[in-house]
Amino acid sequence: MKQLQLTVMAILGFAFASFAQTKAADKAVIKTPTIQCDMCKSKIEKALFKQYGINSVKVDVKKKTTTVSWITDRTNIENIKTMIANAGYDADDVTADPDAYKKLPPCCKKPSEATPAVLH
Repeated sequence: MKQLQLTVMAILGFAFASFAQTKAADKAVIKTPTIQCDMCKSKIEKALFKQYGINSVKVDVKKKTTTVSWITDRTNIENIKTMIANAGYDADDVTADPDAYKKLPPCCKKPSEATPAVLH
């Protein structure tokens, strides 16, 4: 019986310890108006998951938004927007890095700037 009590107390101790270690998180929807396709989605997700503290990323190509959740003491919204811009995409008020944008494949560029198709 005493062993059962010790086991229960140990389990409760671990449960309380895990609650105490929960970090504050935040979430935002960022306008990413220059995304065009699933490749854009993949590039943004890959870039953001490199950022320490990112919990989740969901890029919606149709709505042209990126929803991000992060741990507040590890990163912030400005770092996240900068990561998106460094991948070559606009993020709210942060403009895409010009060099990164130039390296994007044609399908990821704004329709007015994509290389026109050659007619045969």
